[in-house]
Amino acid sequence: MVQLLTRWISAGLGLADSLDWLAPLLMRVYFGYFWAETGWGKIHNLDAFAQRFVGWGIPYPYFNAVLSGYTEWVGGILLMLGLFTRLISIPLMFNMFVALVTVKMKNVTGIDDFVEMDEVLYMFILFWLMMAGPGRVSIDHLIRRALRLGHPAEGMQHGRGPTQSARVIDAATSSN
Repeated sequence: MVQLLTRWISAGLGLADSLDWLAPLLMRVYFGYFWAETGWGKIHNLDAFAQRFVGWGIPYPYFNAVLSGYTEWVGGILLMLGLFTRLISIPLMFNMFVALVTVKMKNVTGIDDFVEMDEVLYMFILFWLMMAGPGRVSIDHLIRRALRLGHPAEGMQHGRGPTQSARVIDAATSSN
């Protein structure tokens, strides 16, 4: 009985490991579409969006409305593709930080209000994408493979020492 249970657990864990690409893909496509859609809406209503910025006291409201809208639209498309995922997460997080500081925090009276804000959740999702990366089903992964760059922590996790990318970085810095 114990052996059967052990085999089932092992098979289940093996299946989960083989599908480790699925969660980042679904998150990127869903979340990327969300950002592309909201950005598109802002771009096509820039005057109204800029007026909201005026009301919130954001300087250079038209410029910042354009910047915010295009950051979300382009950022969403890049997230869906898995292209520059870690990089594009930073300006998207900044967009949410500005929304938190200039608009949302005025209505926060306690921790419950804070943790229930969408913007905080969005920042955590973007932070996760920035730290974890886009996953194996992404253009970023294809680029990394084409350039023969490994994940920096891969070799260290298995006790094999630095990966190819770590050796390239070490070689480049030691020659200076």
